[in-house]
Amino acid sequence: MANVKIMVVDDDQNICELLRLYLEKEGYTVVIAGDGKQALDMFTKENPDLMLLDIMLPGLDGWQVCREIRKKSQCPIIMLTAKGEVFDKVLGLELGADDYVVKPFEAKEVVARIKAVLRRIGKNADDQVKEVVYDKLSINLTNYELKVNGKQIDTPPKEMELIYHLASNPNRVFTRDQLLDEVWGFDYYGDSRTVDVHVKRLREKLEGVSDKWALKTVWGVGYKFEVKE
Repeated sequence: MANVKIMVVDDDQNICELLRLYLEKEGYTVVIAGDGKQALDMFTKENPDLMLLDIMLPGLDGWQVCREIRKKSQCPIIMLTAKGEVFDKVLGLELGADDYVVKPFEAKEVVARIKAVLRRIGKNADDQVKEVVYDKLSINLTNYELKVNGKQIDTPPKEMELIYHLASNPNRVFTRDQLLDEVWGFDYYGDSRTVDVHVKRLREKLEGVSDKWALKTVWGVGYKFEVKE
């Protein structure tokens, strides 16, 4: 966990300072931004490992900030949302948020969520290369590179994580809810359209590449990465 830097984006100074206190106690480096524009300006300079991002910000809101960051970075984002605000999980997933926390929150819960997200992306672990290779296909999650026939294919982070998860467990069938939980990490209420959308996009990239493997739909259950012996 050495030198993990976390950016906290919230216009409530008290919340920022509370989180700073807890996170620094856990050994994280903390930088703070008070609005969306400042967050985007600081992001490039600071290059944080994870961002805690309030949705209701003056000027650019959290959704817009998330959208802008996803154009250039895979940095994990945990959204902060006030109780009573309707958090649109589908929108959050589509924009590339990794998790969310509802205010008022316990600082300990936020720390636990941060650790879980960092664990999922391997920041807390030893830096072993995460790569699976099949006929004409290489999926490298360490560098977020998908190669087909040796040629790199531009692939958004969640698609990369999804295909890596499936291909790391060949011939195992995953339900949509399992994939939401294991790849996106959200407690999810059975709305699994987002998995279908990501699988459809992956299929467009991988269709017909090799007859030795395929991204298969298991009707009524979910999906699997099928490998033919």
